[in-house]
Amino acid sequence: MIIRDLFEKPISRPINGVIKADQQDDESVWDELDEYHITRELDIHLRKFFDAYLKSLDLAGDMDAAGKIGVWVSGFFGSGKSHFIKVLSYLLSNRQASKDGETKRAIDFFGGKITDAMLAADIKRAVSTDTDVILFNIDSKADTGKEDPILTVFLNVFNEMLGYSPDHPHIADMERLLDSKGKFNDFQAAYRDIAGAEWVEERDAFYLNTDSIAAALARVLGKSEEAFEQWLDNPEAAFHLSPENFAEWVKQYLDSRGPKHRIVFLVDEIGQFIGQDTHMMLRLQTITENLGTVCKGRAWVIVTSQEDIEAVLGDLKSTKNNDFSKIQGRFRTRLSLSSANVDEVIQARLLTKTDDAKDVLTAVYKDKADILKHQLSFTNTGMTFRAFTDSSHFAAVYPFAPYQFQLVQKIFEAIRRVGASGAHLARGERSMLDAFQSAATQLGPHEVGALVPLHRFYASIESFLDTAVKATIDQASNNPSLEQPFDGLALRTLFLIRYVDEIKGNVDNLVTLFIDQIDADRLALRNKVEASLQRLEGQTLVRRNGDEFFFLTDEEREIGRGIKAVDLSGGDEVKKLGELIFDEVLGGNRKHRFEDTKKDFPFNRFCDQHPHGTKTDGDLAVSVITPLSDDYADWNEAKCLMQSNADGGQIVVKLRDDRKLGRELRTWLQTEKFISRANDGGLPASTIKILRDRADENRTRWDTLIVTVRDLLKEADFYAAGQVIRPKGGSGDAAIREALDYLIRNTFTKLGLLKHICQDPLNEIRAVLGAPDTVDLKLQLDGSEGNAEALKEVLNFVRLKDSINQKVILHELIEGRFGKRPYGWPEWDVALLVVRLMTGGEISLVMDGATLSRDKMAEAIKTPNKWRSMTVVKRQTVDAALLQQARNTGKGVFAKMGPDGEDALYTFLRTNCEGWVNNLTGYLKLAETGNYPGKEAIERGLSLLKKLLAEKESYGFIQRFTALKSDMEELSERVSDLDTFYGSQRPVWDTLRQRYNDFQLNKKELDQNADAAAGLERMRIILSHAEPYPYIKEINGLIAKVGGINDDLVAKRRSHAVGKIDEHIAEVKQALEEVSAPPELQNRCLQELQAIRASVLKEGSIARIYTDQNEALDAKDNTLEQIEAFARTKAVRPKPVPEPVAEPAGAGPVSTHDLQPLTQPASAKPIFKKPRVVKPAVIHKGGQLKTKEDVEQFLSALRKELEDALAKNEPIEIR
Repeated sequence: MIIRDLFEKPISRPINGVIKADQQDDESVWDELDEYHITRELDIHLRKFFDAYLKSLDLAGDMDAAGKIGVWVSGFFGSGKSHFIKVLSYLLSNRQASKDGETKRAIDFFGGKITDAMLAADIKRAVSTDTDVILFNIDSKADTGKEDPILTVFLNVFNEMLGYSPDHPHIADMERLLDSKGKFNDFQAAYRDIAGAEWVEERDAFYLNTDSIAAALARVLGKSEEAFEQWLDNPEAAFHLSPENFAEWVKQYLDSRGPKHRIVFLVDEIGQFIGQDTHMMLRLQTITENLGTVCKGRAWVIVTSQEDIEAVLGDLKSTKNNDFSKIQGRFRTRLSLSSANVDEVIQARLLTKTDDAKDVLTAVYKDKADILKHQLSFTNTGMTFRAFTDSSHFAAVYPFAPYQFQLVQKIFEAIRRVGASGAHLARGERSMLDAFQSAATQLGPHEVGALVPLHRFYASIESFLDTAVKATIDQASNNPSLEQPFDGLALRTLFLIRYVDEIKGNVDNLVTLFIDQIDADRLALRNKVEASLQRLEGQTLVRRNGDEFFFLTDEEREIGRGIKAVDLSGGDEVKKLGELIFDEVLGGNRKHRFEDTKKDFPFNRFCDQHPHGTKTDGDLAVSVITPLSDDYADWNEAKCLMQSNADGGQIVVKLRDDRKLGRELRTWLQTEKFISRANDGGLPASTIKILRDRADENRTRWDTLIVTVRDLLKEADFYAAGQVIRPKGGSGDAAIREALDYLIRNTFTKLGLLKHICQDPLNEIRAVLGAPDTVDLKLQLDGSEGNAEALKEVLNFVRLKDSINQKVILHELIEGRFGKRPYGWPEWDVALLVVRLMTGGEISLVMDGATLSRDKMAEAIKTPNKWRSMTVVKRQTVDAALLQQARNTGKGVFAKMGPDGEDALYTFLRTNCEGWVNNLTGYLKLAETGNYPGKEAIERGLSLLKKLLAEKESYGFIQRFTALKSDMEELSERVSDLDTFYGSQRPVWDTLRQRYNDFQLNKKELDQNADAAAGLERMRIILSHAEPYPYIKEINGLIAKVGGINDDLVAKRRSHAVGKIDEHIAEVKQALEEVSAPPELQNRCLQELQAIRASVLKEGSIARIYTDQNEALDAKDNTLEQIEAFARTKAVRPKPVPEPVAEPAGAGPVSTHDLQPLTQPASAKPIFKKPRVVKPAVIHKGGQLKTKEDVEQFLSALRKELEDALAKNEPIEIR
């Protein structure tokens, strides 16, 4: 039986696989309704929709129901969204269709398709309602250049339904106004009469016919033409469109048709149209809200959108994604069509078999089920592709494989997403149904047993591909270097899966996609596919990335050729391969931890004899020989063994031959170089995308190379120190570590001299350095933990260098001499050996010119960076006699006996000297202020100590200390005096300085007292003495004696001054009482005198007390002047004038007595005047009175002054 005879309906019959909103002819409507298959999923969606729709009918006017008038129909490309809402439009409008003389209503087509009687009844009830339906594809209707395109298109399709202008909202608004007045038909007639043309035909040319329009409007509305001129000049300015206005116009229309009339807007592909425009997202939300609330559930909005909205809209920002979620939330009824729905529709509409065909196919499956499972297997896929489940499933989908329903949908989505198709495919003008019908039709003449290979689907999209893509495939068909038709089919297959992430273009998967017979020879087909891929790659039609192959567009091919043309030097490959081996696979390790001694051995790394990375000072080397080496073939076992013996022994690793390694590495390098050169910032977006994809592939290629090298290392041959070794490690890294262990054990011949490896050498170093001086350190050098043999090696080396006058740097001794062959001792264990030799008195460590003491040694040696500045020297020791002499001198200087032993005594003496330096340095800072004594003595002492401390080694220090015995003993006495003074006597000295300065204020008065004068002089002598330390004990007595006399003098002068000031205060108070001064004046007049009095009570200077007393007298005079001024002002104030008394009627003449005040004033109080100060010395300016005439003149002048004051009623004060 041939395949085309299997089907119940002819496989090649015309089927409208693409549903278009504007395709409304009767035959198309009939076919769409007749062919529509109600799947299980669609049955659920129809039930959900009509439940919501009928609820709004039953709850008319309910505001909660009015908010649920939005329906969001979503689904992937080809899932049947457009067909679904179009069928809904037919049902809701109860559309009538005719074909071959038969006429049916939409509901009649569903009689046998809906088995649920309740759902069928609900649909009949819904379609019986008077409903207007507006179905449109928003992308084809909208003008994106408009300011508010989504609202404008809603209004335009609404206007079009009403017969108004569908393109010009402001014209439609005029028509709506005329229609509301019942004048629209009259206007059209008037326009026809005036313009000689139909209004509907000419309304788009509105601005060219304004005169005719004005005349027609004037005729039907009964106004002058001039009344419309301003509006006709700019009608758009007078038109205002908003969601509220639109909803009101819809409501007005619904009200005009009756309370039960409804309208439904069905909008196809709204999601793709909105895209990333947040404004349009929010606009759709607002339109839906307003229609619901204003029309109270009588206006519905049904829209479709891709389910995978990210794929259609691109990478949405989170805020925009949130906006989109809000819009979807306005659509309470959510219907999601899945790919399962597509499978069922295709099987029902296209692949339904006859009963005989089912029997034939069931028998085929039972016989070939295992073969089919093997033939249709995939590897490395990103999703699970379905297989045949049983014989009935096989019969239902044959000649297709189940995976094709999933894969073809992914192919269509991917091609649309990346833009490899033209506009028609991008707008969904090809469908899954078309693709499967086309593929099945091609297989029609074949016998049962044939299967549809993937390349059969290419024909369904070929005419819609971009020219560049199609040209690439077409040109390959005419390429003489390719074998046709197979290479062309392979290229088509690779194109179809090019952008589908879920399937990889490896050979196994391509063989499966090529299976065209149940019994196809898979091995032979594999060979054909591999040969074809090799030819296609050679022509740069495809590219390889590891095991995967990819179709190349023209631009991709150009880039591919550019990549192949990139020149590489041999050094590039070796360097990158070394990075791959040593950095990526082996983790970048440049040191090997030898567990026996816990030492990290550095090793050098070589790739094909080229060093990798910075060369270390280590003795070890790992050399890897790869298939990329020019002389790879020469590296037989003999050569590898010989090389492994070179330079004292090394590791040689030979990788097995693998051609893929070199090819993939070169491709990686060429791609990397090409991309780095091409990324100049001015490339087209398409090129940037290709380069980005190549970069992604190159990252994957690098990961694959890592895996390849890791596998090669596991299988490599290993050689070390002239021996073949067979590591047991399960990985290349483990094998190399094992080989290095072998190399160390067999080439570091003196490693065994270090018998005892310390587990914590740094802690042991601290313990040795911190051991008491009483411990016999010589004995420690012979114990088992002391590593006697190793100590002897180190000591002999130091003695050898000393004998030839060569320095031994600690770093070179530890890292260089004993860290390398033939020793290989751990660094810290060698450092411990050095410390043991130092504490045993065999060597010394010198740093910055000074021999390190134990405590400083502990601090310095713990930092390896300091090893480079530390020198190891053979120790020079002090003889016993000099050592004892130094101890005795130390006792005399420091008043205590130093310890035995050169190091301990040196530390004792040096520490005490350094302590003196610290103390004297602090004393010097105080003495330099000039306030304290001893500056010269301190400076001499510091100079002596610094010269002594300049000796950094114990031998030289002890010798000089002994030689300076007398100087040090003299300094000891000075330091004792200074310590006492600056330690406890300084406060007494500070008191002396302070009190002496205080007494200087009254020196004139104190000098008149013999005891006080003598005390002040003694104070001066002590303060000026260079070494006043013996006299400090006199200070308190001197201060007490002079202070007592000073206090008595001050007290007497203060008492006299306070008495005078109190007299002044009393005089001022009396004057204030006399003038009845207000409180403010009293405070002001007394404040200054009281402040002066307080100052006198605190003042310790006799001279200052006298000055304050005079200031008080001046203050009193000023105050009395203020009081006098106040009294004068008070005396001249006008007295109140008594008001005249009105004369009573009939009264007699007024007597003189009657004119007098009722009360006589008391006699006037004299005005206060301040005393006149009379100073006789000022009156007589001639000095002494020598004659009688002088006396007479003076007395006459004085009398005149006194009489003048009395005449003016001024009190007199003689001064």
